[in-house]
Amino acid sequence: MRRATYQRGCLRSITRKNGTTVWEYRWRELQQDGIVKRRAVIVGTLADYKTESSAQAAADALRLTINHRSTQQLIRDVSVEKLVNHYRQHELPLIFCKKEKGSPSDDEQRKSYATQDTYEGYLRKWILPRWKRYSLSDVKAVEVEAWLKTLPLARGTRAKIRNIMSALYSHAIRWEWAERNPITSVRQSAKRERVPEILTVQELVELLGAIPEPFRTAVFLDGSSGLRVGELLGLKWQDVDFDHNLIHIRRSVVKQRIGPPKTEASQKPIPMDPELANSLWLWKQETPYRAPADWVYASPAKKGKQPYWPNSIYRVYIKPAAERIGITKSIGWHTFRHTFGTLLNANSENPKVIQELLRHANLRVTMDTYVQAVSDEKRNAQKKVVRMLLPGIGRNMT
Repeated sequence: MRRATYQRGCLRSITRKNGTTVWEYRWRELQQDGIVKRRAVIVGTLADYKTESSAQAAADALRLTINHRSTQQLIRDVSVEKLVNHYRQHELPLIFCKKEKGSPSDDEQRKSYATQDTYEGYLRKWILPRWKRYSLSDVKAVEVEAWLKTLPLARGTRAKIRNIMSALYSHAIRWEWAERNPITSVRQSAKRERVPEILTVQELVELLGAIPEPFRTAVFLDGSSGLRVGELLGLKWQDVDFDHNLIHIRRSVVKQRIGPPKTEASQKPIPMDPELANSLWLWKQETPYRAPADWVYASPAKKGKQPYWPNSIYRVYIKPAAERIGITKSIGWHTFRHTFGTLLNANSENPKVIQELLRHANLRVTMDTYVQAVSDEKRNAQKKVVRMLLPGIGRNMT
Protein backbone atom coordinates (compact mmCIF):
# COMPACT_ATOMS: atom_id res chain seq x y z
CA MET A 1 0.00 0.00 0.00
CA ARG A 2 1.21 3.47 -0.80
CA ARG A 3 2.38 5.72 1.99
CA ALA A 4 -0.14 8.45 2.82
CA THR A 5 1.16 11.96 2.08
CA TYR A 6 -0.09 15.36 3.09
CA GLN A 7 -2.79 16.51 0.68
CA ARG A 8 -2.70 20.21 -0.22
CA GLY A 9 -5.40 19.83 -2.84
CA CYS A 10 -6.39 22.63 -5.18
CA LEU A 11 -9.09 25.27 -5.22
CA ARG A 12 -10.84 26.55 -8.32
CA SER A 13 -13.93 28.54 -9.20
CA ILE A 14 -16.54 26.91 -11.42
CA THR A 15 -19.88 28.05 -12.77
CA ARG A 16 -22.80 25.68 -12.35
CA LYS A 17 -25.62 25.17 -14.84
CA ASN A 18 -27.87 27.51 -12.87
CA GLY A 19 -25.33 30.30 -13.31
CA THR A 20 -24.02 30.27 -9.73
CA THR A 21 -20.24 30.55 -9.38
CA VAL A 22 -18.84 28.38 -6.59
CA TRP A 23 -15.45 27.50 -5.11
CA GLU A 24 -14.60 23.83 -5.56
CA TYR A 25 -11.87 22.12 -3.55
CA ARG A 26 -10.32 19.01 -5.13
CA TRP A 27 -7.93 16.41 -3.72
CA ARG A 28 -6.81 12.81 -4.14
CA GLU A 29 -7.82 10.21 -1.57
CA LEU A 30 -5.88 7.00 -0.99
CA GLN A 31 -8.22 4.01 -0.54
CA GLN A 32 -7.46 0.95 1.61
CA ASP A 33 -6.75 -1.09 -1.52
CA GLY A 34 -4.09 1.39 -2.60
CA ILE A 35 -6.16 2.99 -5.35
CA VAL A 36 -6.18 6.79 -5.48
CA LYS A 37 -9.53 8.44 -6.14
CA ARG A 38 -10.26 12.04 -6.99
CA ARG A 39 -12.57 13.86 -4.60
CA ALA A 40 -14.26 17.26 -4.76
CA VAL A 41 -16.42 19.35 -2.49
CA ILE A 42 -18.02 22.78 -2.73
CA VAL A 43 -16.50 25.20 -0.20
CA GLY A 44 -19.03 27.97 -0.84
CA THR A 45 -20.32 30.40 -3.42
CA LEU A 46 -18.60 33.48 -4.79
CA ALA A 47 -21.05 35.51 -2.71
CA ASP A 48 -19.85 33.70 0.44
CA TYR A 49 -16.14 34.12 -0.36
CA LYS A 50 -15.49 37.06 -2.66
CA THR A 51 -11.72 36.49 -2.91
CA GLU A 52 -9.61 33.40 -3.46
CA SER A 53 -7.71 34.04 -0.24
CA SER A 54 -10.91 33.94 1.83
CA ALA A 55 -11.97 30.73 0.07
CA GLN A 56 -8.51 29.24 0.73
CA ALA A 57 -8.92 30.03 4.44
CA ALA A 58 -12.21 28.13 4.47
CA ALA A 59 -10.59 25.26 2.57
CA ASP A 60 -7.95 24.97 5.30
CA ALA A 61 -10.57 23.33 7.50
CA LEU A 62 -11.08 20.68 4.83
CA ARG A 63 -7.34 20.10 4.52
CA LEU A 64 -7.11 19.40 8.22
CA THR A 65 -9.93 16.87 8.03
CA ILE A 66 -8.41 15.16 5.00
CA ASN A 67 -4.97 15.01 6.58
CA HIS A 68 -5.88 14.23 10.18
CA ARG A 69 -3.54 11.19 10.08
CA SER A 70 -0.54 13.09 8.74
CA THR A 71 2.87 13.22 10.40
CA GLN A 72 3.48 15.10 13.64
CA GLN A 73 5.73 17.60 11.85
CA LEU A 74 2.88 18.66 9.60
CA ILE A 75 0.50 18.83 12.55
CA ARG A 76 2.81 21.27 14.31
CA ASP A 77 2.20 23.71 11.48
CA VAL A 78 -1.53 23.97 12.22
CA SER A 79 -2.37 27.59 12.96
CA VAL A 80 -5.07 28.93 15.23
CA GLU A 81 -6.83 30.31 12.15
CA LYS A 82 -6.95 26.86 10.52
CA LEU A 83 -8.19 25.33 13.76
CA VAL A 84 -10.92 27.96 14.07
CA ASN A 85 -12.14 27.27 10.54
CA HIS A 86 -12.25 23.55 11.25
CA TYR A 87 -14.03 24.16 14.55
CA ARG A 88 -16.59 26.35 12.77
CA GLN A 89 -17.31 23.64 10.24
CA HIS A 90 -17.78 20.90 12.83
CA GLU A 91 -19.11 22.72 15.89
CA LEU A 92 -20.85 25.80 14.44
CA PRO A 93 -22.56 24.29 11.38
CA LEU A 94 -25.64 26.53 11.51
CA ILE A 95 -23.33 29.55 11.14
CA PHE A 96 -20.48 28.18 9.04
CA CYS A 97 -22.37 25.80 6.75
CA LYS A 98 -25.42 28.06 6.50
CA LYS A 99 -28.13 26.25 4.56
CA GLU A 100 -26.05 23.23 3.57
CA LYS A 101 -27.45 19.87 4.55
CA GLY A 102 -25.60 17.02 6.17
CA SER A 103 -23.39 19.10 8.46
CA PRO A 104 -20.73 17.12 10.27
CA SER A 105 -21.87 18.15 13.74
CA ASP A 106 -23.61 15.57 15.91
CA ASP A 107 -27.21 16.71 16.40
CA GLU A 108 -27.23 15.48 19.99
CA GLN A 109 -24.15 17.56 20.83
CA ARG A 110 -24.98 20.57 18.68
CA LYS A 111 -25.09 23.95 20.35
CA SER A 112 -28.18 26.10 19.89
CA TYR A 113 -28.15 28.67 17.10
CA ALA A 114 -27.93 31.47 19.68
CA THR A 115 -24.83 29.88 21.24
CA GLN A 116 -23.22 29.27 17.86
CA ASP A 117 -23.88 32.88 16.88
CA THR A 118 -22.33 34.10 20.15
CA TYR A 119 -19.25 31.92 19.68
CA GLU A 120 -18.80 33.17 16.12
CA GLY A 121 -18.91 36.77 17.35
CA TYR A 122 -16.15 36.17 19.90
CA LEU A 123 -14.03 34.25 17.39
CA ARG A 124 -14.31 36.93 14.71
CA LYS A 125 -13.98 40.03 16.91
CA TRP A 126 -11.47 39.01 19.59
CA ILE A 127 -9.73 35.66 19.18
CA LEU A 128 -8.79 35.62 15.49
CA PRO A 129 -7.42 39.20 15.28
CA ARG A 130 -4.93 38.41 18.07
CA TRP A 131 -4.06 34.73 17.61
CA LYS A 132 -4.78 33.61 14.05
CA ARG A 133 -1.12 33.64 12.93
CA TYR A 134 0.05 31.56 15.90
CA SER A 135 0.68 27.84 15.58
CA LEU A 136 -1.05 25.76 18.24
CA SER A 137 2.22 24.99 20.01
CA ASP A 138 3.15 28.69 20.24
CA VAL A 139 0.13 29.78 22.30
CA LYS A 140 1.21 30.09 25.94
CA ALA A 141 -1.01 30.34 29.01
CA VAL A 142 0.81 33.33 30.51
CA GLU A 143 0.57 35.29 27.26
CA VAL A 144 -3.16 34.55 26.89
CA GLU A 145 -3.76 35.56 30.51
CA ALA A 146 -1.91 38.86 30.01
CA TRP A 147 -3.87 39.55 26.80
CA LEU A 148 -7.22 38.96 28.48
CA LYS A 149 -6.38 41.59 31.10
CA THR A 150 -5.95 44.21 28.37
CA LEU A 151 -9.38 43.68 26.82
CA PRO A 152 -11.92 46.46 27.54
CA LEU A 153 -14.54 43.93 28.56
CA ALA A 154 -16.31 42.76 31.70
CA ARG A 155 -14.74 39.88 33.62
CA GLY A 156 -17.58 37.55 32.64
CA THR A 157 -17.04 38.33 28.94
CA ARG A 158 -13.29 37.72 29.22
CA ALA A 159 -14.06 34.41 30.92
CA LYS A 160 -16.27 33.43 27.97
CA ILE A 161 -13.42 34.19 25.55
CA ARG A 162 -11.10 32.04 27.67
CA ASN A 163 -13.63 29.19 27.64
CA ILE A 164 -14.03 29.37 23.85
CA MET A 165 -10.26 29.22 23.40
CA SER A 166 -10.22 26.19 25.69
CA ALA A 167 -12.95 24.60 23.57
CA LEU A 168 -10.80 25.17 20.48
CA TYR A 169 -7.93 23.26 22.05
CA SER A 170 -10.22 20.48 23.21
CA HIS A 171 -11.31 20.20 19.58
CA ALA A 172 -7.66 20.05 18.48
CA ILE A 173 -6.89 17.32 21.04
CA ARG A 174 -9.92 15.32 19.89
CA TRP A 175 -8.59 15.42 16.32
CA GLU A 176 -5.06 14.64 17.57
CA TRP A 177 -3.56 17.96 16.45
CA ALA A 178 -2.49 18.90 19.97
CA GLU A 179 -1.47 16.93 23.02
CA ARG A 180 -2.31 19.45 25.72
CA ASN A 181 -4.60 22.39 26.38
CA PRO A 182 -2.61 25.43 27.56
CA ILE A 183 -5.78 27.41 28.24
CA THR A 184 -6.59 25.26 31.28
CA SER A 185 -3.78 27.13 33.07
CA VAL A 186 -5.18 30.57 32.19
CA ARG A 187 -6.64 32.33 35.22
CA GLN A 188 -9.65 34.54 34.54
CA SER A 189 -12.37 35.44 37.02
CA ALA A 190 -15.99 35.37 35.87
CA LYS A 191 -17.28 37.27 38.91
CA ARG A 192 -19.79 39.97 38.03
CA GLU A 193 -18.57 43.54 38.39
CA ARG A 194 -22.08 44.87 38.86
CA VAL A 195 -25.47 43.45 39.69
CA PRO A 196 -27.86 43.30 36.69
CA GLU A 197 -30.44 46.08 36.61
CA ILE A 198 -33.96 45.22 37.70
CA LEU A 199 -37.15 47.26 37.73
CA THR A 200 -39.23 48.00 40.76
CA VAL A 201 -42.92 47.07 40.67
CA GLN A 202 -43.83 50.74 40.25
CA GLU A 203 -41.36 51.22 37.38
CA LEU A 204 -42.63 48.15 35.56
CA VAL A 205 -46.27 49.16 36.07
CA GLU A 206 -45.57 52.65 34.67
CA LEU A 207 -43.61 51.19 31.77
CA LEU A 208 -46.50 48.88 30.86
CA GLY A 209 -48.84 51.86 30.88
CA ALA A 210 -46.58 53.75 28.46
CA ILE A 211 -46.12 51.00 25.85
CA PRO A 212 -48.75 50.56 23.09
CA GLU A 213 -50.29 47.24 22.16
CA PRO A 214 -49.38 44.58 21.20
CA PHE A 215 -45.99 45.25 22.77
CA ARG A 216 -47.54 46.08 26.13
CA THR A 217 -48.94 42.56 26.29
CA ALA A 218 -45.57 41.17 25.15
CA VAL A 219 -43.76 42.93 28.00
CA PHE A 220 -46.55 41.95 30.43
CA LEU A 221 -46.11 38.30 29.39
CA ASP A 222 -42.33 38.57 29.65
CA GLY A 223 -42.42 40.28 33.04
CA SER A 224 -44.86 37.80 34.55
CA SER A 225 -43.37 34.59 33.12
CA GLY A 226 -39.63 35.21 32.76
CA LEU A 227 -39.57 34.02 29.14
CA ARG A 228 -36.36 34.55 27.22
CA VAL A 229 -37.00 36.93 24.33
CA GLY A 230 -36.31 34.20 21.74
CA GLU A 231 -38.94 32.03 23.43
CA LEU A 232 -41.40 34.93 23.64
CA LEU A 233 -41.15 35.76 19.94
CA GLY A 234 -41.05 32.05 19.08
CA LEU A 235 -44.57 31.51 20.42
CA LYS A 236 -47.34 30.44 18.06
CA TRP A 237 -51.02 30.43 18.94
CA GLN A 238 -50.98 26.62 18.99
CA ASP A 239 -48.56 26.87 21.94
CA VAL A 240 -51.05 28.86 24.02
CA ASP A 241 -53.52 26.54 25.75
CA PHE A 242 -56.40 28.75 26.84
CA ASP A 243 -58.41 25.73 28.04
CA HIS A 244 -55.83 24.73 30.64
CA ASN A 245 -54.09 28.12 31.02
CA LEU A 246 -50.70 26.83 29.93
CA ILE A 247 -48.01 28.08 27.57
CA HIS A 248 -45.85 25.43 25.91
CA ILE A 249 -42.28 26.40 25.02
CA ARG A 250 -41.48 24.54 21.81
CA ARG A 251 -39.01 26.76 19.98
CA SER A 252 -36.80 29.81 20.17
CA VAL A 253 -36.25 32.39 17.44
CA VAL A 254 -32.85 34.08 17.22
CA LYS A 255 -32.14 36.41 14.30
CA GLN A 256 -35.17 34.83 12.60
CA ARG A 257 -33.58 31.39 12.85
CA ILE A 258 -35.95 28.87 14.45
CA GLY A 259 -34.37 26.44 16.86
CA PRO A 260 -35.13 24.44 19.98
CA PRO A 261 -35.30 26.07 23.43
CA LYS A 262 -32.01 26.65 25.21
CA THR A 263 -32.08 23.56 27.44
CA GLU A 264 -34.28 20.58 28.24
CA ALA A 265 -35.48 22.42 31.34
CA SER A 266 -36.49 25.36 29.13
CA GLN A 267 -39.11 23.19 27.40
CA LYS A 268 -41.27 22.81 30.48
CA PRO A 269 -44.73 24.41 30.19
CA ILE A 270 -45.37 27.55 32.18
CA PRO A 271 -48.63 28.54 33.92
CA MET A 272 -50.79 31.32 32.55
CA ASP A 273 -52.72 33.31 35.12
CA PRO A 274 -56.34 34.03 34.03
CA GLU A 275 -55.62 37.78 33.81
CA LEU A 276 -52.57 37.11 31.66
CA ALA A 277 -54.60 34.70 29.53
CA ASN A 278 -57.26 37.38 29.12
CA SER A 279 -54.69 39.88 27.81
CA LEU A 280 -53.39 37.36 25.29
CA TRP A 281 -56.94 36.45 24.27
CA LEU A 282 -57.78 40.10 23.61
CA TRP A 283 -54.69 40.44 21.45
CA LYS A 284 -55.65 37.31 19.53
CA GLN A 285 -58.98 38.92 18.64
CA GLU A 286 -57.17 42.00 17.29
CA THR A 287 -54.38 40.46 15.23
CA PRO A 288 -55.08 39.32 11.66
CA TYR A 289 -52.69 36.43 12.29
CA ARG A 290 -54.63 34.19 14.65
CA ALA A 291 -54.44 30.74 13.04
CA PRO A 292 -52.89 28.00 15.21
CA ALA A 293 -49.65 28.04 13.21
CA ASP A 294 -49.38 31.85 13.19
CA TRP A 295 -46.86 33.69 15.34
CA VAL A 296 -48.34 35.33 18.43
CA TYR A 297 -46.30 38.43 17.60
CA ALA A 298 -46.28 38.18 13.82
CA SER A 299 -44.71 41.06 11.92
CA PRO A 300 -47.12 42.83 9.52
CA ALA A 301 -44.09 44.00 7.52
CA LYS A 302 -43.35 40.35 6.75
CA LYS A 303 -47.04 39.56 6.22
CA GLY A 304 -47.05 37.33 9.27
CA LYS A 305 -44.39 34.96 7.97
CA GLN A 306 -41.90 36.05 10.62
CA PRO A 307 -42.22 37.38 14.17
CA TYR A 308 -41.04 40.87 15.07
CA TRP A 309 -37.35 41.49 15.58
CA PRO A 310 -36.71 41.97 19.33
CA ASN A 311 -34.33 44.90 18.79
CA SER A 312 -36.95 46.71 16.71
CA ILE A 313 -39.56 46.39 19.47
CA TYR A 314 -37.07 47.55 22.07
CA ARG A 315 -35.69 50.46 20.05
CA VAL A 316 -39.01 51.82 18.75
CA TYR A 317 -41.36 51.15 21.67
CA ILE A 318 -39.76 50.03 24.94
CA LYS A 319 -36.74 52.36 25.17
CA PRO A 320 -38.67 55.55 24.24
CA ALA A 321 -41.41 54.61 26.74
CA ALA A 322 -38.82 54.13 29.49
CA GLU A 323 -37.27 57.51 28.71
CA ARG A 324 -40.66 59.26 28.74
CA ILE A 325 -41.46 58.06 32.26
CA GLY A 326 -37.98 58.83 33.56
CA ILE A 327 -36.40 55.36 33.85
CA THR A 328 -32.64 55.92 33.58
CA LYS A 329 -31.56 52.35 34.29
CA SER A 330 -29.79 50.37 31.59
CA ILE A 331 -32.48 47.86 30.67
CA GLY A 332 -33.09 45.31 27.93
CA TRP A 333 -35.28 42.30 27.26
CA HIS A 334 -33.41 40.20 29.83
CA THR A 335 -34.21 42.83 32.48
CA PHE A 336 -37.79 41.55 32.58
CA ARG A 337 -36.58 38.00 33.29
CA HIS A 338 -34.30 39.23 36.08
CA THR A 339 -37.14 41.33 37.48
CA PHE A 340 -39.53 38.38 37.46
CA GLY A 341 -37.08 36.27 39.46
CA THR A 342 -36.46 39.11 41.90
CA LEU A 343 -40.18 39.67 42.49
CA LEU A 344 -40.69 35.96 43.14
CA ASN A 345 -37.86 35.99 45.65
CA ALA A 346 -39.23 39.15 47.30
CA ASN A 347 -42.55 37.33 47.71
CA SER A 348 -40.69 34.60 49.65
CA GLU A 349 -41.51 31.89 47.13
CA ASN A 350 -39.97 28.44 47.44
CA PRO A 351 -36.56 28.50 45.68
CA LYS A 352 -37.46 25.29 43.84
CA VAL A 353 -40.61 26.97 42.52
CA ILE A 354 -38.56 29.96 41.34
CA GLN A 355 -36.13 27.61 39.58
CA GLU A 356 -38.94 25.80 37.79
CA LEU A 357 -40.75 28.98 36.79
CA LEU A 358 -37.53 30.34 35.31
CA ARG A 359 -36.85 26.88 33.85
CA HIS A 360 -33.23 26.80 34.91
CA ALA A 361 -31.30 23.54 34.56
CA ASN A 362 -29.36 22.69 37.72
CA LEU A 363 -26.86 19.86 37.64
CA ARG A 364 -26.97 19.48 41.41
CA VAL A 365 -30.61 18.56 41.38
CA THR A 366 -31.90 15.37 39.82
CA MET A 367 -34.32 16.38 37.14
CA ASP A 368 -37.67 14.63 36.95
CA THR A 369 -37.93 12.29 33.96
CA TYR A 370 -41.70 12.35 33.63
CA VAL A 371 -43.92 15.02 32.08
CA GLN A 372 -44.48 17.54 34.81
CA ALA A 373 -47.80 19.17 35.52
CA VAL A 374 -47.90 22.80 36.60
CA SER A 375 -48.46 22.81 40.35
CA ASP A 376 -50.87 25.04 42.27
CA GLU A 377 -47.84 26.42 44.09
CA LYS A 378 -46.34 27.69 40.85
CA ARG A 379 -49.68 29.13 39.72
CA ASN A 380 -50.07 31.01 43.00
CA ALA A 381 -46.52 32.34 42.79
CA GLN A 382 -47.11 33.71 39.30
CA LYS A 383 -50.53 35.07 40.29
CA LYS A 384 -48.96 37.39 42.85
CA VAL A 385 -46.64 38.90 40.23
CA VAL A 386 -49.48 39.27 37.69
CA ARG A 387 -51.61 41.14 40.25
CA MET A 388 -48.72 43.50 40.92
CA LEU A 389 -48.48 44.42 37.22
CA LEU A 390 -52.19 44.71 36.40
CA PRO A 391 -52.41 48.51 36.92
CA GLY A 392 -50.00 48.95 34.01
CA ILE A 393 -51.62 46.50 31.60
CA GLY A 394 -55.24 47.44 32.21
CA ARG A 395 -58.29 45.37 31.37
CA ASN A 396 -58.89 46.54 27.84
CA MET A 397 -56.80 46.88 24.71
CA THR A 398 -56.12 50.43 23.56
